[in-house]
Amino acid sequence: MGGGSVGGQAGTVPSFRVWAVGGMPEVRDGDDLAKLIAAAEPGLADGDVLLVTSKIVSKAEGRIVEAADREAAIDAETVRVVARRGTLRIVENRQGLVMAAAGVDASNTPAGTVLLLPEDPDASARTIRDGLRDALGVEVGVVVTDTFGRPWRNGLTDVAIGAAGVRVLDDLRGGTDAHGHPLSATIVATADELASAGDLVKGKAEGLPVAVVRGLSHVVASDDGPGARALVRSAADDMFRLGTSEAVREAVTLRRTVREFSDEPVDPGAVRRAVAAAVTAPAPHHTTPWRFVLLESAGARTRLLDAMREAWIEDLRRDGKSEESIAKRVRRGDVLRNAPYLVVPCLVMDGSHTYGDERRDTAEREMFVVAAGAGVQNFLVALAGERLGSAWVSSTMFCRDVVREVLSLPSSWDPLGAVAVGHGVGVPRERGAREAEAFLTVR
Repeated sequence: MGGGSVGGQAGTVPSFRVWAVGGMPEVRDGDDLAKLIAAAEPGLADGDVLLVTSKIVSKAEGRIVEAADREAAIDAETVRVVARRGTLRIVENRQGLVMAAAGVDASNTPAGTVLLLPEDPDASARTIRDGLRDALGVEVGVVVTDTFGRPWRNGLTDVAIGAAGVRVLDDLRGGTDAHGHPLSATIVATADELASAGDLVKGKAEGLPVAVVRGLSHVVASDDGPGARALVRSAADDMFRLGTSEAVREAVTLRRTVREFSDEPVDPGAVRRAVAAAVTAPAPHHTTPWRFVLLESAGARTRLLDAMREAWIEDLRRDGKSEESIAKRVRRGDVLRNAPYLVVPCLVMDGSHTYGDERRDTAEREMFVVAAGAGVQNFLVALAGERLGSAWVSSTMFCRDVVREVLSLPSSWDPLGAVAVGHGVGVPRERGAREAEAFLTVR
């Protein structure tokens, strides 16, 4: 199999060959893969790349385990569920790979057993590379491959899960294309491309677990290199880290009350997206009982907080609190003053019914309050999903007239506290464990 350049330029046309290695025996626990490959493919030369299916690596390393229940084996290999649909699970496994069923394979293994991925695929590749150097005196690259599905694309392909002596990534950033345009984001996953090329000749059912690529010696490195681990995107850079339902659950879990914020500015667009999530909350009579006042300017925040502070102090003095106690309580409100962004959620009763009966009128208002609270919860969770910290503080509820006056709000808007928004400083404290059963009553 060969490959060529594009555009018909004069000169040597780049090409390579790829072929499957025949004559490989059934691999068993304890076998030396390098010796088996050396015996089957004596023609290996410096600069070749060897592509080895992970299944035979796992067999040689004794990764066949007793497992009457494959799901239990998947559980044991899983560190994080990315997405779930029915019995299918996409998970992050103990090797850091995100894939279906944690890479646990129940095919081509004895009944009652499953095959796990190599414990450390990069180390496995290094061992094979060293063994071939010792056996044949050649310097080759080694890629351990496995089959992956891909988001947004149908079908399976082989990718690199382990590598040694291969430049797994080709960073073209800083260069230019054929028309002189700068390349600012192009990083080629060379090891994955090699794995896919090998899969074309190995196949999925032909019993050919090893392939060789020749003619691409420029991708073979003198040292072992970083391995295929360098191909795994970090959590911070992964925009698609979770499936839909898992993302919602994680956002709920991530939501913490943050009381200390950095100076990093808040993206107003992120807050507006959170408001868009907030107003999807359920509400009575097809109403929209929420309004969100966004205090984006420092002047607006200062005017509101100064007026609220004076009202708060006056209330505390009427309660007979000492000046020392008042000062301490006022300092507790600094979470709002220190935040780079404030939001004042408000309740409106537009569309509510009046019954002329105190019991029913009270219940009607309570319905709207509950709906407004649901909107605020949606808002807080959506902020967490935007990686913004927040603190919902009830202070505006104790001086609603002051808030309405300072912010020029209609008299029918009832402030429901204030939400401090920003980028939290440090790692939030772990939330104390709460067992759901403690809050359940079943009839």
